[in-house]
Amino acid sequence: MVEAPPPVGIIMGSQSDWATMKLASDILDQLGVAHETKIVSAHRTPGRLYEYATSAVDRGLKVIIAGAGGAAHLPGMVASMTRTPVLGVPIQSKALSGMDSLLSIAQMPGGVPVGTLAIGDAGAKNAALLAAAILANEDPALAERLDAWRAAQTDSVADQPE
Repeated sequence: MVEAPPPVGIIMGSQSDWATMKLASDILDQLGVAHETKIVSAHRTPGRLYEYATSAVDRGLKVIIAGAGGAAHLPGMVASMTRTPVLGVPIQSKALSGMDSLLSIAQMPGGVPVGTLAIGDAGAKNAALLAAAILANEDPALAERLDAWRAAQTDSVADQPE
C-alpha cells in the first residue's frame, strides 16, 4: 500500500531555526497530522527552495509552515511559487529580537500572501494550530481532535490562583 504524502510541510532557513520550528512539529504530532520537515534556505539553497515550492501542489501539500529569521525571505519566496497556503513564522533574531523577521514576512507585496504569525515560539505553535484548523475543514476526525485539544487548553486554566 502506498502511503499518502503528508499534508503539511514545515520548512526553515537553517538548522538553528529547528528549536523554534520543532514546537510546530510537536503540536502537529499531538494532533495526529502527518508532516515533513526540511531545511530550505532562500539564500544558501535557492535550487532546493524552487523545487520544494514548485512541487508542493503535485506532492499533495495542503499547507506550508515556513520559519525564517533576519531577512526572512523564505516564506515569501515559497508563496510566490505555489498556490499552497504559506504560514510564516518569524524566528527571533539576535540583532532585532525578531522584528526584522516579522516585518520581512508581514510586508509582502499585494498579490503574494503569506499568513504571518507571532515571533518565535508562540508563532510556531499557532502556525501548527492554524494549519490543523485549515485541514480540519475537510477532515472531520481532525476537527474532533482539534476541538478536544482546544477544550483541554481551556480546561488547563485554573479558576482561581493557588
